[in-house]
Amino acid sequence: MSRSLARIVFACTALFFAAFFVWPILQILKGGLVDADGRPTLAYIGALLADPIYLAGIGNAFLLACATTLLAFAIALPLAFIGDRYLFPGKTLLGSLVLIPMILPPFVGAIGIKQIFGQYGALNALFIELGLRPAGWTHDWFAASPFWGIACVNAFSLYPIIYLNATAALANVDPALEEAAENLGCTGLRRFTRITLPLIKSGLFAGGTIVFIWSFTELGVPLVFDYPRVIAVQIFHGLKDMGGSPAPYALVAIMLASTTLLYAIGKGLFGRQTYAMMAKATSSGGARPLPRTRAWLCTAAFGGVTFLAVLPHLGVVLVAFAGDWYGSVFPQSLTLTNFELALGHSLTVPAISNSLKFASLSTIIDVVLGVAIAYVVVRSKVAGRQVLDFLAMLPLAVPGLVLAFGYLAMSREGKFFAFLDPVENPAALLVIAYSVRRLPYVVRSAVAGFQQTSETLEEAAQNLGCPPLKSVIRVTLPLITANLIAGGLMAFAFAMLEVSDSLILAQKMAFYPITKAILELFQLLGDGKFIASALGVWAMVFLGITIVGMSLILGKKLGAIFRV
Repeated sequence: MSRSLARIVFACTALFFAAFFVWPILQILKGGLVDADGRPTLAYIGALLADPIYLAGIGNAFLLACATTLLAFAIALPLAFIGDRYLFPGKTLLGSLVLIPMILPPFVGAIGIKQIFGQYGALNALFIELGLRPAGWTHDWFAASPFWGIACVNAFSLYPIIYLNATAALANVDPALEEAAENLGCTGLRRFTRITLPLIKSGLFAGGTIVFIWSFTELGVPLVFDYPRVIAVQIFHGLKDMGGSPAPYALVAIMLASTTLLYAIGKGLFGRQTYAMMAKATSSGGARPLPRTRAWLCTAAFGGVTFLAVLPHLGVVLVAFAGDWYGSVFPQSLTLTNFELALGHSLTVPAISNSLKFASLSTIIDVVLGVAIAYVVVRSKVAGRQVLDFLAMLPLAVPGLVLAFGYLAMSREGKFFAFLDPVENPAALLVIAYSVRRLPYVVRSAVAGFQQTSETLEEAAQNLGCPPLKSVIRVTLPLITANLIAGGLMAFAFAMLEVSDSLILAQKMAFYPITKAILELFQLLGDGKFIASALGVWAMVFLGITIVGMSLILGKKLGAIFRV
């Protein structure tokens, strides 16, 4: 690519980020940190931090994020180590099933969990049938401790992100280092904590950061569990006061500052050190067989975690097939009517159409921008290209709730982007929000493709008279098609099931995407939760096929997509 063309691409992509990433964040900071006279102030934030209700919301969200991240590490890290180091029955199948939790947004899985562990749920009915409790006995397990209910639902939904990063990091560890430690008497858990863990620390930080920020800003699960004392729900309920009160802006500014500060601290503590590995040919590594008993224990560990992780999905599927399900272990009757209604309901048909349209447009934007950014970063020598790469990955570290609120703030009446007002028509902002949020997936996939493709192929084409841009299109892009397909599929699938942007920006029923329709249906009386679950199953099938296809294309490199 010529230097002038690289500069044009750099300028266009930088302008896009300035308008739809930096500017909305500045609008939030202006609303929360600037008073009516235009002077900087911390009074709004101080007032919120002095209010015990908001202070509790921030504290609860932080504790939820800590609990979720620790639980996710406790689940994912042992599985990743076992899967990387040992051979056991069903390893290939179970390794694929680990990704199942990713095929459903956590808040949809919460619907299934409530059906199983609710006051008249399947677990209580099982206790009664087994004679462990008298007839008519009820106990709402998660209502008794909604904090741990939300933390468990989030952890079992998000642990695959840590698992993927840990697996990729372990695959890059030179086994000679561990063997040398073992020869010097450092074995077992001590070897893992002293040698292996420091070597994979940066990979674990990459996955843990995403899980922490995701759970800190999670909106859907607390809404389903009716747990309002978290900052995300307080922001959601404060949207109606945006025009007359600085409190919602200050809350979002606190959330942004919290996630940025926590990310910076984690990056400083865990993400800075990396270790260069020697060529793995120096040692015979790889997974090794185990004695029969220990091998089956590994199988049981994978199978047990997978079963617990898919409980929300099983609950959603059973609710979707249920004609009625109240106070019994299984549905009293099964029906396909809910699926028919889910594809024919006045709320769901437009929602499916909207999600397909918004996700498709955002994916096209992501592929174009992702290829351009990746090429500038990998191939060009333009000054500041690493800044562009950093900006492209920042949406993974900035909560979707923050960006969605920023889009609302920048499109209010009297603002420069007022023509994008989502109250009238949120389509444009939803497409932009989806594309910004999922652009990192395409960028990382494209960067990996360009790094694996020799630049000499393009130089050879140019020596034969092919212009630089044409040589990229005709030579390089066909060679990295698999990477682009993988990143594009990931961007499309997760845009289809985006939660925060959809719940906040889609304010008219005619523009509801799938996730907003599921939440609205769940809150309806009667058969609302059955139709919502059926719609969730359709979404599970779609995203499941996408992730299986991506895992086949990228294999262990899939974890690199979730790195900031």
